[in-house]
Amino acid sequence: QVQLVESGGGSVQAGGSLRLSCAVSGYSGYAYLYMGWNRQAPGKEREAVAAIDSSGSTVYADSVKGRFTVSKDNAKNTLYLQINSLKPEDTAMYYCAADPRRPPRLLPSAEWYIYWGQGTEVTVSS
Repeated sequence: QVQLVESGGGSVQAGGSLRLSCAVSGYSGYAYLYMGWNRQAPGKEREAVAAIDSSGSTVYADSVKGRFTVSKDNAKNTLYLQINSLKPEDTAMYYCAADPRRPPRLLPSAEWYIYWGQGTEVTVSS
């Protein structure tokens, strides 16, 4: 019943920007979900890059600090990821994820989340 649908991915040159969106449906307690963005590059493990709790507190992986901004709009049941100064290393499938539980750590690992979207592809050319 819970559905997460990402959008906003695409192909962009290094230094460009993208805003990813994640629309959540089928969950009445959206505002209380712990939500995050995770990415997976070809041949690599899925990694957590950003997360936001119900109070709006955010946390980021060191590799994206200063360039990525996660936010949410509870009225629209939508999660966002603003990505600036894109680098070729950012090329990956980006997944929206959510979980109603208390996170086990400041930035939960990608494996922790129970609800997942299908992903949106981000390709950065040099």
